[in-house]
Amino acid sequence: MISVIIPTLNESYSIAKTLMPLQKWRVRGHQVILVDAGSDDDTVELAKNLVDKSIQSDKGRSVQMNLGAEQADGDILLFLHADTLIDTSADQLIVEALSHTRWGRFKVRFSSNKLIFKIIAFMMNLRSCVTSVATGDQAIFVHKSLFMKIGGFPDQVLMEDIQLSKNLKTHSKMCCLNNEVVTSSRRWEQYGISRTIVLMWLLRLAYFIGVSPEKLKSRYR
Repeated sequence: MISVIIPTLNESYSIAKTLMPLQKWRVRGHQVILVDAGSDDDTVELAKNLVDKSIQSDKGRSVQMNLGAEQADGDILLFLHADTLIDTSADQLIVEALSHTRWGRFKVRFSSNKLIFKIIAFMMNLRSCVTSVATGDQAIFVHKSLFMKIGGFPDQVLMEDIQLSKNLKTHSKMCCLNNEVVTSSRRWEQYGISRTIVLMWLLRLAYFIGVSPEKLKSRYR
């Protein structure tokens, strides 16, 4: 069984669309878990009939995903962002991939067809395969036993997916699936594409040289 863990906070814009492809997964015996951090919109209401568990959590993506993992019944965990779409048959790809490795990720594609987003996605996917580091947008999947062995997501406010990848790759090679998940470009366009690109690269560089996630979080805001 795969347990799909989706952390949310005011995601009424996208949550139903994200959950719809997963209904076929549920028919095949997989589990969908929503971990909400106190949304004050309709996120939880929209999701209640489309998930197997709806959990209330403190804020913080690491906290939410770790809580979801603790309550997951599956022996495989898939961490999916609330604005990311995954194919109805991708569960079979995950099971196949984890028959010869212990964790992996999908390629990412943005919902916008603008050339700049195609370039950004290409660079993200290339960098991921070269470094064996995945981002949350790429839908990380992992054997639950390994996830628990390394202590889950680190207790930090930013770059939790980067650190998780670094911890995982000391135990197993990452599987780079060529199949795509589609993540929303809405926030990139809202905050400015060029500005967001520069900010993300600066944050990664700062984290690489040792700046704490707490300091990065204030800059991220």
